[in-house]
Amino acid sequence: MKAVLCSEFCGPDDLKLTDIADPVAGPGQAVIAIKSAALNFFDLLMIQGKYQVKPPFPFSPAAEIAGVIESVGEGVTDLKPGDRVAASIGHNGARQKVAAPASSIVKIPDALDFDRAAGVIVIYGTAYHALNDRADPKPGETLAVFGAAGGTGLAACELGKLLGLKVIACASSDEKLAFAKQHGAEMTINYAKDNLRDKLKEIGGEKGIDIVFDPVGGDFAEVGVRSLAWGGRFLVIGFANGQIPKIPLNLALLKGCDIRGVFWGAYMKRDPKHGRAALEQLMKWAAEGKISSHVDRTFPLDKTTDALKVLAERKAMGKVILHP
Repeated sequence: MKAVLCSEFCGPDDLKLTDIADPVAGPGQAVIAIKSAALNFFDLLMIQGKYQVKPPFPFSPAAEIAGVIESVGEGVTDLKPGDRVAASIGHNGARQKVAAPASSIVKIPDALDFDRAAGVIVIYGTAYHALNDRADPKPGETLAVFGAAGGTGLAACELGKLLGLKVIACASSDEKLAFAKQHGAEMTINYAKDNLRDKLKEIGGEKGIDIVFDPVGGDFAEVGVRSLAWGGRFLVIGFANGQIPKIPLNLALLKGCDIRGVFWGAYMKRDPKHGRAALEQLMKWAAEGKISSHVDRTFPLDKTTDALKVLAERKAMGKVILHP
């Protein structure tokens, strides 16, 4: 079968498309013939050796996949060949087939296509875990979303609206903000043109912002914490900016606020039953059109380099999908 491999830490241009042996389902596993594999910004960091997870070489990028069960291993009783499924696998999605633990696999509704199913897993799983499990949201609270037109940011806008929050989309262009507004945002801030701190203070008023969702990191993180209301929650999602910020802890003291980490992958391993139930809920919402799982563009497997460059250049609004 064909696979895109990273054999040493490198950039997108150094990935190789090659032939490798077909996988075999071991005990508790199923082999999935991959129809769609979704890319995320962390795939760029992973192949460069800048991500907190460093898989053994060689590995393929792409953590989330959708496809058809080809075979099942010993002990797997709830899946069978032909089932339409999706799974979060951490890496190795940029290939034609993969063996995955049956516990990580969820069936997808007939009304949901493979591209959108693959795109639900990481960004909506992360945003749902952040907002539902970590943020303690209350209807009517304000939610500021940084990087609002990116995959995870867009998911936070949609889910924030679904949870009854007042969503403030923050992004670097009017085009991106218009897109976020189509997906749940009530208010917008263009932080390429306007001062983010001043605008958040203007919207939050004397009270401040209840929840800040930050997948960007860098200098804006401290601005986000400073904008919080008393008892506000700052959600640490990731560092697409490339810089891990250092937040003055006196801000947490002065505001009585919380800085809460969101690591959806680790959460799935620690509480797979709850995580799988959340994924099933998200797949249902996607099939019903309650969340968009918007696909920005698709690429064949041999154009994986081009697909990753779209993410590197911040051109994607929604998901970038590979078709192995």
